[in-house]
Amino acid sequence: MNAITTPNWVQICALDDIPPLGSRVLQRESGNVAIFRTADDSVFALLDRCPHKGGPLSQGIVHGAAVTCPLHSWNIDLASGEARATDVGCARRFAAKVEAGLVFVALH
Repeated sequence: MNAITTPNWVQICALDDIPPLGSRVLQRESGNVAIFRTADDSVFALLDRCPHKGGPLSQGIVHGAAVTCPLHSWNIDLASGEARATDVGCARRFAAKVEAGLVFVALH
């Protein structure tokens, strides 16, 4: 029998509380989570730590569906958390969604 895992959705804020092409930080003892909003109002959540040297991704520049780390300019794909070529590495990602104008993140 396979176990089914149900995400623990946590309401973070209103979508309008995150500027387009911006981010918001959810502080947690186990590591902060950066919640990003793209120009088309998609939301993504990543551990707020670049896989390269641990830079705060929340302080990076959002462009398209990626964020550029403010420390060494690594480009991180928001949907997968993967560094874009030629860089290699991955930031932990969390499921995120918008419902009725509210942002939710699945924290396990």
